[in-house]
Amino acid sequence: MHYLDHAATTAVLPEAAALACRVMTEQFGNPSSVHKMGIEASGILETARRRTAALLGCTPAEITFTSCGTEATNTAIAGACRRRGRGRHIITTAIEHAATLNTVRRMEQEGFAVTYLEPDSSGHISAEQLRAAVRPDTVLLTCMLANNEVGTLLPVKEFGKILRKKAPEALFHIDAVQGLARIPIRPKQWNADLISVSGHKIGAPKGIGALYIRKGVHIAPLIVGGGQERGMRSGTEALPNIAAFGEACRLRGEQMEENYAAVEALCAYLEEGLAERFPWAVVNGAPDIPHVRNVSFPGCKSEVLLRVLEMHEVYVSSGSACARGHASHVLAAMKLDPARLDSALRISLAPSNTKADIDALLDALEEGTRRLRGTP
Repeated sequence: MHYLDHAATTAVLPEAAALACRVMTEQFGNPSSVHKMGIEASGILETARRRTAALLGCTPAEITFTSCGTEATNTAIAGACRRRGRGRHIITTAIEHAATLNTVRRMEQEGFAVTYLEPDSSGHISAEQLRAAVRPDTVLLTCMLANNEVGTLLPVKEFGKILRKKAPEALFHIDAVQGLARIPIRPKQWNADLISVSGHKIGAPKGIGALYIRKGVHIAPLIVGGGQERGMRSGTEALPNIAAFGEACRLRGEQMEENYAAVEALCAYLEEGLAERFPWAVVNGAPDIPHVRNVSFPGCKSEVLLRVLEMHEVYVSSGSACARGHASHVLAAMKLDPARLDSALRISLAPSNTKADIDALLDALEEGTRRLRGTP
C-alpha cells in the first residue's frame, strides 16, 4: 500500500496507540473522580495538556480539549460572535475548510455580515486585502494557517497586526489543523486569540482536537453540562484519545525539524518525477509547505484517475476529504479553468512516506493518464 493522503488523515503513531490502549484498559478512571484512580486519570489529562500546549507555544491553562478540529472551530467562531455588545461583521476567506465556512454561514443566518477574502491564482491572500476589509464593527477574523488543498500559507502574523491596530476589540481565530507539527505555532507573535487543531492529522486517533483560548479571552462554550475543561467543554473527557494526542504532540514536536526536512526531500523527488514524466501536468497554486501538492492532469477526470491509482494500491485524493467528491471550492476560488478543476489530484505527504511510495504513484499515474488520454 502507498498512502499519500495525509492531509485527510494519517496513521496513529505506535507510541500514541499503546498509551491510548493502556489508558483504556488499565488507567481508565474518570478525571473528575476524587478517588485514587480519578486522581491518576487527572494526572494523565494534565500531562497531555502540557504536551499539547508545548507544541502550540502556549500555557496549559490556555488549552481546551474538544472532540475534533471542527468542534474547536465551531466553538471559536460561535463563541467570538455571540459576545454581548460587540460588532456584527466577520472576515474570513473563500478557501477555508468547511468547518469554518459552514459555521460562518450559520452566523450569517443569525444576522452577521461576512466578508470573504478571495485568493489570487496562486492561492494566496494578501495583508492588503485584509486591511481594506476591516470595519469598525468587525468582531472576528477567522482564517486558516495552511491550506489543506494547495499548501499555501496565509500571512497570519501580518493579519494579526492589522486586526489589532484597526479593530482592537475583534478576535482573531486561526484554523491551524494543517499547520500543527509542520511549522511552529506562535500565538503570541501572531496576536491570535483562538487556534483550533486536530489530533488525527499528526498521529493521534480520530475524535480528539483542541482549542487554544488566549488568557483573558472569554467566549461562551458550545457544549454545556458538568463543567469539565474549566467549563469550556462539558462532558467526561475522552482520556485515551487525549493521552494519545499529548503523546503525538510530544513526538512530533521533538521531531519537527527532521520530519520537515524529510518531507521536503520527498516533495522535491515528487516534483522532479512529475516534471520528467508529465511535463503537460500543471501544479495548482504556489505552495509554501512541502506537505501538499495539488496537480492537474488535463484530459483525465480526477475521479476516474483515482480509481486507476487505487487498483495499484496508491491512495491520493481529489481535494478535501470533507468535500466527499464535490468540486474543490478552493480551486474554484482561484478561478482555474474547468479542465484543471476536473483533473486535479491532491498529493499529501508525511514523514512515513518513502521514495518507493513516490515511484509507485508516478508509475500508476503514467499508466492511468496514458489510458485516459489515449496516448501510446
